[in-house]
Amino acid sequence: MDQDELDNFAEKIVNGSELSDDNILDLLSIKDKVELDKLFYVARAVRDHYFGNKVFLYSFVYFSTYCKNNCSFCYYNCGHDIPRYRLSLEDIERLCDGLKGEGFHMIDLTMGEDPYFYDDPNKLVEIVRTVKDRVGLPIMVSPGVMDKDTFRKLHKNGADFLALYQETYDRELYGKLRRGQSFEERINARKSAKDIGYCIEDGILTRVEPDMRSTLTSLRGLETSDPDMVRVMTFVPQDGTPYEGSEPGSSDQELMIISILRIMFPDRLIPASLDLEGIDGMVHRLNAGANVVTSIISSDSVLEGVVNYDRDMDERDRDIKSVVKRLESMGMVPADQSDFNKVLGM
Repeated sequence: MDQDELDNFAEKIVNGSELSDDNILDLLSIKDKVELDKLFYVARAVRDHYFGNKVFLYSFVYFSTYCKNNCSFCYYNCGHDIPRYRLSLEDIERLCDGLKGEGFHMIDLTMGEDPYFYDDPNKLVEIVRTVKDRVGLPIMVSPGVMDKDTFRKLHKNGADFLALYQETYDRELYGKLRRGQSFEERINARKSAKDIGYCIEDGILTRVEPDMRSTLTSLRGLETSDPDMVRVMTFVPQDGTPYEGSEPGSSDQELMIISILRIMFPDRLIPASLDLEGIDGMVHRLNAGANVVTSIISSDSVLEGVVNYDRDMDERDRDIKSVVKRLESMGMVPADQSDFNKVLGM
């Protein structure tokens, strides 16, 4: 495509044109860097139509690394004998006090599916209520598949966003990744949360799919959950999992899928996570069409992350000042809080 054709493609998407399955498969098959750059250009053009040069910023408080699940892809699976932590309410309060006035649009309270909170969900409700009262910002929670009554209590006490990733909509692959977990229960939990009034985030892994058809199945599956935020993350082999020792792949596939997601979900939130490749990786993901920066932590933070590429680094270059500085070098700026609240329908 020449420049006019690229601009016309972006304009058609903005005007409501949708990708066919064959269109998606054609995009997934792109190998040439020049053609990839054209895809990224279209994705940025679509994003900029809806969001301009504004980016949303989420803090990241991983307050419990305990989990009852035995997911084959996750470092924190219940079968992995590793040091774990569960922050006290006082610890969480101190952390959140340090987030006030820093310019975050939402506080991302992340946990594994910790049995401690499943046994007494009111303890999780108390954390959400306390953080909401202290920071006065939208709150995201990721407690996993909980009952509708608990979701309702969390929402009533300040949880605005629910992150609940399917990882894949390929049922066979799902069984290998989320071992022993119901495919339908996870879908139904998101639907329940949506009915209650949450904004929801769904997401998939890439580089674990057996073929492009599996990826297509997952992309179409994401549409069925009608997510307010939709993400893709590159699978990274983790110690203590069945995939330990597998050859780590590049993030090229993730960047391609971010662009495809932007075309499929033109006005939705799409994250650029710092947890895989830090700020340099953030730049690539924003250039592929993302408009949210997630997993921002202080430079001296000892909290865990999902992948923790920087676990052993003395300084974890993921603090908000460093992020904003790099955004400005790209001609991008943090959005106003009012912009984010409009996205949430607040």
